[in-house]
Amino acid sequence: MSYTIRNVDRLSSLPVEVHSHILSLMPTKYAVRTSILSRTWRYTWMLVTNLDFDDSHPFHDLDCFTLFVDRVLELQKSPQIKSFRMCFSEMWVKKSKVLKWIDAAVRLHVSELDVKAMLLELPLCLFTCRTLTKLRIDHDTQYEEVWECQSPVNLPFMKTLDIVVFKNPVVNAFKLIPGCPMLESLSLYVTYCNNEDDYIFNIATLKRLKLKILKGEVVVVLHVPNLEYLWFNRGSIFVMEDMPSLVEVSVGFGHTKVDWWVEFLKRITGIKSLSIRYGSYTSPLPIFPKLSHLELPSFCLTFLESSPELEHLCFGMSTNSHWDEAKSVPECMVTTLTTVKVLNCNGRKCDIQLLEYLLGNAEVLKRLTITWGYAGSETEEQMQLAAQLLKVPRASRRCEIHFLRK
Repeated sequence: MSYTIRNVDRLSSLPVEVHSHILSLMPTKYAVRTSILSRTWRYTWMLVTNLDFDDSHPFHDLDCFTLFVDRVLELQKSPQIKSFRMCFSEMWVKKSKVLKWIDAAVRLHVSELDVKAMLLELPLCLFTCRTLTKLRIDHDTQYEEVWECQSPVNLPFMKTLDIVVFKNPVVNAFKLIPGCPMLESLSLYVTYCNNEDDYIFNIATLKRLKLKILKGEVVVVLHVPNLEYLWFNRGSIFVMEDMPSLVEVSVGFGHTKVDWWVEFLKRITGIKSLSIRYGSYTSPLPIFPKLSHLELPSFCLTFLESSPELEHLCFGMSTNSHWDEAKSVPECMVTTLTTVKVLNCNGRKCDIQLLEYLLGNAEVLKRLTITWGYAGSETEEQMQLAAQLLKVPRASRRCEIHFLRK
């Protein structure tokens, strides 16, 4: 029996819908280039459902770039655009062009719109777009006036809103929010705030909130009864109602007064996951009866004593050069703590003493993962420390110890 091997272009033989889907996964500049492959591919790029214009992909100059975007939008044949992304972080594209392209996206019934520009003006039609479900606007520049929301907002199907501004979100983000009756996820990044009005979030449908303020401090008022996830950094003072649906919190307290953040913790005792990126601790702390996942910048026995159901613990080694031997063993170490991950271990005496305490008292521990504090290949010192730790008596016979490079 003989076989004949033929050169078959299997990719070109696929349906046009598959071709357009493949091209929708790449930046538009490169999708258009496929038009030179063959007759089959000549017009396929016009049917893509995702458009991605990014000035980080090389263009000869600004005029060539704007002409390219104009031409693509002029020849677009897809009845609806799922995702429209414009990222102009290197080129100062004119406001009039940005406005024109956003207007075109709305006319193409865009579902997800992502705009990053140093010069920004938004068309009025954007604020009443009935197909928009996700909007991201990044205008983090101090050289231009903050864009304002000047017309009534009616975005009935908006679920995700991500706003980045240099300052004063009251004139834009907080005018957009009331016009989004189905909003579930909100991210607000403010570079600088100074003597601004309170940030009031009165959103009954909201499930996720991320608030980042780089410089300054502001009072944040939360009326979000269905919130499940909360993320914020330093620079915020919270006034909150009860949030019975809250499950996960990630915070950075920075230089916030200890009394304040202890009061904050008292309002979120029903959560299951807590991550603290930086901050100092003191006792007493409230009890977290449901907390199962805890991430800390350094080991804190007080937190373990306040978390009787803790299962997963992650912390970094402290910069302190001594270990104050614990006089007690938290309940969770005896009954529930199964995994521990330790970051930035340098093998100091205090590091070893802390690890000996954990291994000697965690009775149901299944896995201890240790990440070395310095990069590079394993050194002889690391291998000796690993061998030393493997000989440490373990309260749990099922405990495995794993070592990772940074």
